[in-house]
Amino acid sequence: MTESILAPYAASPESSRGRKHPEPEHPFRNIYQRDRDRVIHSTAFRRLEYKTQVFVNREGDHYRTRLTHTMEVSQISRTIARALNLNEDLTEAIALAHDLGHTPFGHSGEEAMHDLMSRHGGFEHNRQGLRVVDLLEQRYAAFPGLNLSHEVREAFFRHNHKSACPEMSEFEAVGSALLEAQATVIADEIAYDNHDIDDGLYSGILQDEGFSQLGLWRLAIEPLGDGFRELSPAIRRAEGVRRLINILVTDVIETTRANLERLKIRNIEDVRACGEPIVALSPEIEKLKLEQEKYLFEHLYRNYRVMRMAKKSQRFLRELFNTYVTDPGILPTEYQERIGATPLQRVVCDYIAGMTDRYAEEEYKKLFQPFNRE
Repeated sequence: MTESILAPYAASPESSRGRKHPEPEHPFRNIYQRDRDRVIHSTAFRRLEYKTQVFVNREGDHYRTRLTHTMEVSQISRTIARALNLNEDLTEAIALAHDLGHTPFGHSGEEAMHDLMSRHGGFEHNRQGLRVVDLLEQRYAAFPGLNLSHEVREAFFRHNHKSACPEMSEFEAVGSALLEAQATVIADEIAYDNHDIDDGLYSGILQDEGFSQLGLWRLAIEPLGDGFRELSPAIRRAEGVRRLINILVTDVIETTRANLERLKIRNIEDVRACGEPIVALSPEIEKLKLEQEKYLFEHLYRNYRVMRMAKKSQRFLRELFNTYVTDPGILPTEYQERIGATPLQRVVCDYIAGMTDRYAEEEYKKLFQPFNRE
């Protein structure tokens, strides 16, 4: 999105609050384009390929991973941004970075790390994502981390962040979230709801018949009439999910346009001062979305196959964490060197949170199965 066609309430590269470590501007790429490229080239981004969304990577090649989820969030959020004349570069950078702090094994891994770190400052993947881009990525001679713009870093604070912590205090006084950050939050919700339906149906845990009671699903397949049942299972799944996404994204765009007028949003200052979400679903569609999410929680996320893997992965992480804390000499050298300047438990947390699923499983085998090679 070029500067000339950005809406007045969109974030402009020229009005960015800049970087923690000043750098000269690039002649061909603006600050948000460089942020996007730095995220894509980061080690943490590549690791998302082998981090769980719902089904662990080794259960099949067709299930979403944390990386494919991130790409879907980027696609949806860019569609919203373009339709609203927001800054597409900033939106894409936020979307691509939003899960860099996620643990292995999805939300069950995050729950395990939260419990393990409860007496040591806590854990939340948004907060961890900020640590990744500010400190843990080591790619530049002049500074630690990726030195991203204030606006991309701020989005970690805005993205469903629930707990106060010193490293995020700089974002508390700037007002409400930018529209680009709001677009990414709602795109994240749309993406994971609908790809989890797709994966759940593909796995056989969810069945078409169960969705017939859900208003949003009925709204999606209604135009197909009786012919929907005659389609193959794969086509029914794909048609239903793509229509769901289209309904939700269209509703977000139309509702947000109405909100911009209703709230008289004319510039960035109006966005910052607004006390309610601007990028949002209509109340009617939001209600149907919540009904769908409740169904997913009860019939997919609490299914015994998903729960069994979740409990096993939490055991992996607990035993790894306790072993590293008890004997930090088995940590990689670069992590041992950080102990002292950073509390031991936080160093161990950083190490484990950066692992992929398969790396965590291999570490578990090395430490607890005596006939495995180092």
